[in-house]
Amino acid sequence: MTPNTTDRRTTLLIWGALVIVYVVWGSTYLGIRIAVETLPALMGGALRFLIAAAVLAVIQLIRKGWAPFRMTGRQFLGAALVGLLLLTTGNGLLSVAEKHMPSGLAALLIASVPLCLVVMRLVVRDRPQVLTLAGVLVGFCGVAALSLGSGGQASPGDIAVVLIAAVSWSLGSFLSARIPMPSNSFAASTIEMLAGGAGLVVIGLATHERLDLAAVSTRSWVALAYLVVFGSLVAFTAYSWLLGNAPISLVSTYAYVNPVVAVLLGVLILDEEVTTRMIIGGLVIVAGVILVVSTERRRKASLSEVASHEMA
Repeated sequence: MTPNTTDRRTTLLIWGALVIVYVVWGSTYLGIRIAVETLPALMGGALRFLIAAAVLAVIQLIRKGWAPFRMTGRQFLGAALVGLLLLTTGNGLLSVAEKHMPSGLAALLIASVPLCLVVMRLVVRDRPQVLTLAGVLVGFCGVAALSLGSGGQASPGDIAVVLIAAVSWSLGSFLSARIPMPSNSFAASTIEMLAGGAGLVVIGLATHERLDLAAVSTRSWVALAYLVVFGSLVAFTAYSWLLGNAPISLVSTYAYVNPVVAVLLGVLILDEEVTTRMIIGGLVIVAGVILVVSTERRRKASLSEVASHEMA
């Protein structure tokens, strides 16, 4: 297999994983909103991640035995920390807030993740290119335009909770590429979901949440099953793989596409109102994604060309 063939295969895998994260995670906001109708937010999230972790672990054990789970203690702790940041405080706080706000609005607020990531990169002197910064800002302007039309749909407290969730998710994503992690992305996802689910159980018990199975509607069970299979097993695993194989600025563009998907599903399934502001904001978001993606691709191509010249 030639280097060019390997590069093309990697590019296709990256784009395949991105499409999964773009579309599936956009739909999980709706799934969470339906699940928390009758499921407690934290315990429901714990069920989601613990079940997904168990299923993913069994699949790996059947396919490859214990080999994927051979790792150092530091790698295990690194994956557990990322899981706590992404799933316990990140996804957990999002689920809590979605009990009181529309799924589309929650998705729009989570779109602040790329801005947080850029700030973190600046802190460690990993300065993004000017066009990458411009793309992030353009995308956030689109999010702001959409958010301005959402007044009265959520309290300041709920909005603050979602923004804290966004910061926690950003920190987990940022650290995952800078601390020891399991070399097998599926094993990493398993540990992250196990730690995240366990963290949600602890917080749920501490806040006196109780899971009354008899009170859970069929609609919420179906939503939870969707979140386990597609949101966790498929999309979260794809996201974990992307964090180790694609530029973080490219991976973070999911936060601009997800709100568009979430808003569209809200309109189609929950009969939420679509306005001219939403359409314009969505177009601006897509423009920001295109700018970031094209900039990162050119940067990668340029670095590859330089490396080739140096090797020659």
